[in-house]
Amino acid sequence: MPSNKSVSDAPIFQFTNCRILKNHKLQREDLWVREGKILNPEKLFFDEKGSADIHVDCQNNLIAPGFIDTQINGGFGVDFSMAKDDVSSGISLVAQKILSHGVTSFCPTLVTSPPSVYHQILPQIHMADGGLHGAGVLGVHLEGPFISSEKRGAHPERFLCSYEEGGFQDLLETYGSLDKVTIITLAPEIKRSSEVITELVKRRICVSLGHSVANLSQAEEAVKHGATYITHLFNAMLPFHHRDPGIVGLLTSDQIPKGQTVFYGMIADGIHTNPAALRLAHLAHPKGLVLVTDAITAMGLGPGRHPLGQQVIEIEGLNAYVAGTKTLAGSIATMDMCVRHFLEATGCTVESALEAASLHPAQMLGIEHRKGTLNYGADADFVLLDDDLNVQATYIAGNRVWKKDLCTL
Repeated sequence: MPSNKSVSDAPIFQFTNCRILKNHKLQREDLWVREGKILNPEKLFFDEKGSADIHVDCQNNLIAPGFIDTQINGGFGVDFSMAKDDVSSGISLVAQKILSHGVTSFCPTLVTSPPSVYHQILPQIHMADGGLHGAGVLGVHLEGPFISSEKRGAHPERFLCSYEEGGFQDLLETYGSLDKVTIITLAPEIKRSSEVITELVKRRICVSLGHSVANLSQAEEAVKHGATYITHLFNAMLPFHHRDPGIVGLLTSDQIPKGQTVFYGMIADGIHTNPAALRLAHLAHPKGLVLVTDAITAMGLGPGRHPLGQQVIEIEGLNAYVAGTKTLAGSIATMDMCVRHFLEATGCTVESALEAASLHPAQMLGIEHRKGTLNYGADADFVLLDDDLNVQATYIAGNRVWKKDLCTL
């Protein structure tokens, strides 16, 4: 039966012989796509009297929503925080390369830098849909400079800032513009943080708590004013203590406003977070866990020294340190590696591991109606994986944008 073209002339794709992640379960079901969106086959059959134009045999692979990386500093020799006149070319290179990791959308992340760097870089970054050219850009994640000196990690102390005097205006003057910004990481113990968080939330910017010495009360106050995320849980914050668990305590706090979810990033690279800590966080608050790579310039490169913002990073094996120290400075892990390690370390279900890299970041950003799921009407951004969760092919808007060598999908 030919397709009914009364609704659209666009071809209808039917992905068969697959298990798709839908409604939190892997299900033996075909996936239908038209005009870059997931299609409801019942409406196609009964309302349009149509059928598929193109069939794709998925060879019993899994289909999951495309991965979303909300904290990635660069990779493949590119440092997003390095001021230059052609920032877009570096973002384009990384966007193209991470397709092989199953990433279909990402937030380029800038680490603590002087105001002049923000003023030069931010106007050059543009939100964009993904495609053959690379993963889509969802907006910028600004990690610093409004963070704690004590918990700055690899962030250069000389560029740290405070908004104690001018409040939100200080933040605005530091960044120059917030038009392209999706996430801002700040330390909530800085005076006037509640005011700043309120203003950011008004602008639909996700406020994340991190690089901080905040106690639990300060963290809860930030959440009550609209903060909804924690940057790389456990790293660069006070350690959990039974009398005051600090920011970590938000995972089980009873002071979270009704209907609000606190999400938290985890670097599941086997280095930043011990498997026991991964299991603890996941057991305490599984629906809030968001996998991030926190990848730096050296992702995809070999050992040696590489730039990260205003610092120099040294790669030793799988570790990335601030040169001359043992301070961890981001990771060189890829998102598909993080998914596999998270699955192995926690013993969670395959569905949970996949959703931590897709559904949860989409929910955190408030875009779950179009990203992070395979629901009808959502963007047809998805990844094909084998049973060991190795990426076989990546699709954006229903079009294949990357495939593994020798893969016939």
